Amino acid sequence: MRLEPVVYGGGQERGPRAGTQSVAPAVGLRAAARVTAGELAGGAPARLTVLRDGLHHRLAGALPGRVRLNGPERARLPNTLNISVEGRLGHELLATVPEIAASTGSACRSGTHTPSPVLTAMGLAPGRALGALRLSLGRRSTAEDIETAARALVRAVPRH
Repeated sequence: MRLEPVVYGGGQERGPRAGTQSVAPAVGLRAAARVTAGELAGGAPARLTVLRDGLHHRLAGALPGRVRLNGPERARLPNTLNISVEGRLGHELLATVPEIAASTGSACRSGTHTPSPVLTAMGLAPGRALGALRLSLGRRSTAEDIETAARALVRAVPRH
């Protein structure tokens, strides 16, 4: 199959692209790959898994029976915790904890919140999907960050 050129002009890249390759993005990609390889070899996934699970256990312990894990217990990203808190909508909960940068999933541009299509495809009820919080950890996340996030979220959930 012959590909249509993206930009017409020179004969670089055997015809599908005109112009000279940009060196800066290639160098940036190489640097990012080196950093990532070093972090993987240094045990970053295991460290993030411990922090992620610590956050989950801290929340589940402080809010017994109200924290639901959205997704599999084992086969998941080491840096991401997706939960729903019974009786709370995700966007309302996050609005009360400005010290946390997190996501609730999908919301349309008009401000009408809708359940995540991924969570509903996984079989979650719309109410639970609307309650979802996606809490992501990063390379600089610490145990203190986890404690801060857990305290803030627990404080924002009214007791039954």
